[in-house]
Amino acid sequence: MRVTRFPYEIPGWGVGEIWVRDGIVVQHELASEEIRACSPGFAEGFAGQPVGISGHGSSGPRAEPSDPATWCRNGGAGLPTGNVAGKPRRKRADIVSDLSRRIEAHLNGVPTSYDGVVIDLAWATPLQRELAVAARAIPWGEVVSYGELAALAGRPGAARAAGSFCADNRYSLIIPCHRVVAANGIGGYGAAGPALKLRLLTLEGVNL
Repeated sequence: MRVTRFPYEIPGWGVGEIWVRDGIVVQHELASEEIRACSPGFAEGFAGQPVGISGHGSSGPRAEPSDPATWCRNGGAGLPTGNVAGKPRRKRADIVSDLSRRIEAHLNGVPTSYDGVVIDLAWATPLQRELAVAARAIPWGEVVSYGELAALAGRPGAARAAGSFCADNRYSLIIPCHRVVAANGIGGYGAAGPALKLRLLTLEGVNL
């Protein structure tokens, strides 16, 4: 299997990456200065470099960066695995271009939808798939609690599972886990931390 990493840059945010395999998005890393720190090739045009991926089935937990050096040693984020249906190569470029424009609009405060963006959930359990569907339906500028997300996914009482799903979310913005908060506060946001989560919510006019 081959995954192609496409970097993008958003002023005021940094450098991010879109990972694509066979025309399907398998990971999105939100733009940050941390990624820029270990992506010197970005300015030299390394976009579209293929990355070899091996293994099948569930991907397991993501490798989260604790500092730029660790991120670099890990080759970026956790490597996604699993087979997905093939798509034309030209379609892949169209997907990246379209998604990059949406991300830029989003991070500039323009209400943005990711409807129609196909993501790979071959690794997910049935509950995780339902959580992904429920989270993607949360509108711009609105929030739900982890318990409410679990209920929307048809599993009331599975708030802890919803929290774990959001902590390991590899599709920043596409699956808007920043809109899922704790019952008594903002809650976590994986390795990125609550400060970034608050920044994203403030961008959407949410005051917590």
